[in-house]
Amino acid sequence: MAPALSRSLGASSVAALLPSPSSSRGLPLAALVPQGRGAAARCARGVRWEAGRRRMVRVRCDAAVAEKPAGEEETAGEKFEYQAEVSRLMDLIVHSLYSHKEVFLRELVSNASDALDKLRFLSVTDPSVLADGGELEIRIKPDQDAGTITITDTGIGMTKDELKDCLGTIAQSGTSKFLKALKENKDLGADNGLIGQFGVGFYSAFLVAQKVVVSTKSPKADKQYVWEAEADSSSYVIKEETNPEKMLTRGTQITLYLRDDDKYEFADPSRIQGLVKNYSQFVSFPIYTWQEKSRTVEVEEEEESKEGEEATEGEKQKKKKTITEKYWDWELANETKPIWMRNPKEVEKTEYNEFYKKTFNEFLDPLAYTHFTTEGEVEFRSVLYVPGMAPLSNEEIMNPKTKNIRLYVKRVFISDDFDGELFPRYLSFVKGVVDSNDLPLNVSREILQESRIVRIMRKRLVRKTFDMIEEIAEKDDKEDYKKFWESFGKFMKLGCIEDTGNHKRLAPLLRFYSSKNETDLISLDQYVENMPETQKAIYYIATDSLQSAKTAPFLEKLVQKDIEVLYLIEPIDEVAIQNLQTYKEKKFVDISKEDLELGDDDEDKEKESKQEYTLLCDWIKQQLGDKVAKVQISKRLSSSPCVLVSGKFGWSANMERLMKAQTLGDTSSLEFMRGRRIFEINPDHPIVKDLSAACKNEPESTEAKRAVELLYDAALISSGYTPESPAELGSKIYEMMTMALGGRWGRSDTEKDGAATREANVEADSSEGAATEVVEPSEVRTEGDPWKD
Repeated sequence: MAPALSRSLGASSVAALLPSPSSSRGLPLAALVPQGRGAAARCARGVRWEAGRRRMVRVRCDAAVAEKPAGEEETAGEKFEYQAEVSRLMDLIVHSLYSHKEVFLRELVSNASDALDKLRFLSVTDPSVLADGGELEIRIKPDQDAGTITITDTGIGMTKDELKDCLGTIAQSGTSKFLKALKENKDLGADNGLIGQFGVGFYSAFLVAQKVVVSTKSPKADKQYVWEAEADSSSYVIKEETNPEKMLTRGTQITLYLRDDDKYEFADPSRIQGLVKNYSQFVSFPIYTWQEKSRTVEVEEEEESKEGEEATEGEKQKKKKTITEKYWDWELANETKPIWMRNPKEVEKTEYNEFYKKTFNEFLDPLAYTHFTTEGEVEFRSVLYVPGMAPLSNEEIMNPKTKNIRLYVKRVFISDDFDGELFPRYLSFVKGVVDSNDLPLNVSREILQESRIVRIMRKRLVRKTFDMIEEIAEKDDKEDYKKFWESFGKFMKLGCIEDTGNHKRLAPLLRFYSSKNETDLISLDQYVENMPETQKAIYYIATDSLQSAKTAPFLEKLVQKDIEVLYLIEPIDEVAIQNLQTYKEKKFVDISKEDLELGDDDEDKEKESKQEYTLLCDWIKQQLGDKVAKVQISKRLSSSPCVLVSGKFGWSANMERLMKAQTLGDTSSLEFMRGRRIFEINPDHPIVKDLSAACKNEPESTEAKRAVELLYDAALISSGYTPESPAELGSKIYEMMTMALGGRWGRSDTEKDGAATREANVEADSSEGAATEVVEPSEVRTEGDPWKD
């Protein structure tokens, strides 16, 4: 016996099926038991309901066709075909299959192209099918007054039976059948451009049309037939064409009677022209559209005789003038040829540039281009370009839906709306066309289905793009890559963050300023080549500007030792480098973080300084409290008294600034990472030596404590951090300036008189009971040592 399908349903699922005595909504038992001898009863014979334990019901479905056991008679279930409500199915196809109404023209032009291709294939073995039907072409004529669009081709046409088979049967593809026949003939079917696949493209006409009339003449038949159908009807009419004025030599003519809502848009000749250029620009056959044109002509007009002059009898004075006249004529809509179908060796650079400008509406030549054909598992042709400049609109930057890659299937435009399927986001600036004969599309041919083929295509497109960019970088003329980097450098850095698999190709393309190249960008390869043999790491500092990087105190010791430091001055730089981690086995090291090792430290001197300043470090930590994690002797300073560095796993000043700027930043993590700041002091600086003496001799000195706070605030700013209270910092600076100046330049008598007047006013106010005591800064400045208690 063939295996049976069993399925168990839980009690909660069965509750909806079994009758419930307490609810009128319960399913009657009769619904579960076959009744009568009709079709429903026969369908239910193979279904057995078994009530088991634990409130479970087991449904067992026996196969209709089973192996015949010995001694049993053969019993076969009845076979049924699915039924469909035609009007409902048509409604689904028309209104649910396509995203945009405008694709109707693409589908109908593709059908016309297929009809022409079929005729061309058949003419190889039977030239008589061409007869006197004229050139192989497509003509589209919109009529705004009548609200119609007429599409005519001189292709193979259809017989009466083919009309019923192709147009009367939904999802029946005549092209698909034709392709199957071609495969049996290798000479004809080896390379074809037939587009049709699913058999539903014709019905897209009902997206915009209330009524469709198809008039067709096949070279196989003597008669011409007309097919008519309404959008809301489930039937159609086929009749013989008897009007001599509508007779065709060969081919098919489709007339769409547009809906009232669509007449204004799709009966417009310029709109039709634009749709043809967008979707069918590279169809193999010429497409002509009916367009209004203008021309200048010379006309003669009678000139009146001047007063007092008599015209000769029979002779009139004539004058010529130029006027602009309107007229209608056919215009070729697909004059641009698919350049990717040609051999790259036969295409000139000017042709590539011209194709780029026309296809993508650009005015600058591209920086680079690549033209290639891929064969093997996936076959496709492509031409890719690097634009001459970055997008002017900020919305287009880093946007995966830039519509820069145009996908064609057999030269018919499918889509340019991709969300990273063909190109990653960081390469969204690349423009180009991709054409393939066997891409996996959905039925509407608007969406590229995710599959192994698509992944292979993406991988090869990305590889070719890198080859193209590397060619720019390797040119002797560095100006081209400088232009590229200025426009698209951020994209390459984004790639370091998002595409770990291509780090080896992205890293050599990066460019940075450095402490030895402050005017010219250098590559990581150049940095590594300039490194001394003893240097084991690539050093960098991240700041908000080139000037900040040049003057950062973190650089002092490295510059003194002639060690090159990369300047990361754009917000994305630090994150990109952190994702790279290493380059050519050299680790990236942030010089603004703790435990900076330069490789040639004097251990004896370091140990001596640590012992000498341990008390000072502890005292400063006590004054600063939780503002810093610890205080230690610095290995990176030579001229500055102190610096504030971040912990090994904490945020740098640049990263902290970026995180603060995030709209949805996590303030709790910000506070935690801020607590890891480390205060480093330079033991050779006079200020540090004075504070060391203060902590030993007068650890409770108010002036010394205020000096530590001001020193911390100064280090905060010079290290790239933002002070928590700028106003408080300003007050401290003003106070120190007041104490330092000390009235040393003297003041004028007017100022002294003013001071005396103010002093008198203060005394008068105090005598009246005022509680506020006012002390003039000048009195404090001139009386003695400002650091003394």
